[in-house]
Amino acid sequence: MPAADGDRGRGTDPLLVACALRIEQVALRSAGGGSGRGSAGGHVLLRTGMGPRAAERALGRALERPGMDRAAVLATGFCAGLVPGMHPGDLVVAEETRDPRGIVPCTGSALLAEALARAAPGRTVHRGALTGSDHVVRGQERAQLRATGAVAVDMESAATLWAATRGGRRLVAAVRVIVDAPEHELVRIGTVRGGISAFRVLRAVLPAFHEWHRSLLLPRR
Repeated sequence: MPAADGDRGRGTDPLLVACALRIEQVALRSAGGGSGRGSAGGHVLLRTGMGPRAAERALGRALERPGMDRAAVLATGFCAGLVPGMHPGDLVVAEETRDPRGIVPCTGSALLAEALARAAPGRTVHRGALTGSDHVVRGQERAQLRATGAVAVDMESAATLWAATRGGRRLVAAVRVIVDAPEHELVRIGTVRGGISAFRVLRAVLPAFHEWHRSLLLPRR
């Protein structure tokens, strides 16, 4: 069942952070001291469940709640890297998400990448297209997705942002931590060093999400 926790920040336009897996939720909760709050203010943490259908349903319900009609949405969690040379613990900032229904452009991806580099010094931050899949991608299928121009793949980000923008414009972003890559393919998350590394990185980057959100809400001169 999807689960949400945390508190909406005071002021306008709350931030909703969506992840799929319990282990991702645990990492993000621990980053906020277990309350769902970040150092820059409150956010709503939503665990959608795994897969694009679950993500779309859970996100749609969350945005129907009072006060969430203008919420910024950031999809996060783990992903599979598609580009040779990527390593577990690298970060991916989506410039757009893709799935069979189309492309959703992301907001402020350059700003977000800079904030992540400060939050996780020493980690490589990749930018590019993040593609969606309804299953775990392995082997030759990764090369096929890379040939489309995508840099990483996961099961929920594209569906989450599609659901977020279906009713109109809003601030949207996707940040994923690579848990496996072409030269570092894993069998199960959390059972080897790559999964532990990804967990630690995800726990470290929540303040960057708040920095991105706060910066985009500032009045433009």
